Amino acid sequence: MSESAVARFVREATIEPDHIVRARQHALELGAAPLSPVVGAQCAVIAAAAGARSMIEIGTGAGVSGLWLLHGAPDAVLTTIDKEPEHLAAARSAFAAARVPSSRVRYITGRAADVLPRMNEQAYDIVMIDADLAGVIDYVAHGLRLARPGGVVLVPRVLHGGKVADPVARDEITADFRGLITETLGSSAVVSSLSTAGEGLLQITTAKTS
Repeated sequence: MSESAVARFVREATIEPDHIVRARQHALELGAAPLSPVVGAQCAVIAAAAGARSMIEIGTGAGVSGLWLLHGAPDAVLTTIDKEPEHLAAARSAFAAARVPSSRVRYITGRAADVLPRMNEQAYDIVMIDADLAGVIDYVAHGLRLARPGGVVLVPRVLHGGKVADPVARDEITADFRGLITETLGSSAVVSSLSTAGEGLLQITTAKTS
């Protein structure tokens, strides 16, 4: 069976909750490319398995990724950062439509590079990084600082449309993703895994303290 047939089967077998489907439609209308259902479902499982109580996402979009995280960890508090007020407004509407209590979502408007240095260290069970691609290396560094010991940093779109597997692709962003994957998977300081489903998902678990 070809890889494309497997990918198609996984895509068709993944069921997205109705409230996330509606948020996805709005995201596409805004031009805020949402996570695929396949990757969203993976993130929900990771949030659930971690028993997450505190989560942060860098890049709100229109709320699709946040809804998936909360789908997996319905009792968690989510902090979401985006520089686009329109995206945050769309996410706020999506969370309200999904009946997520307002006390469980904290919205921060601003550039991630400006906001992240002010966030508390080791304060989050899940850190989702889905912001501008050019800043991914810096954001991952911040994410590892923000994650509690044993916490998980999630980096979707890490395959960069398949470019990371193409030796001819040598643009800066592709090189950054390729280096991030290689260094992370080869590091003994973290436990990591790369999923090739959907647009790809790099999963990094920080070391627990003894």
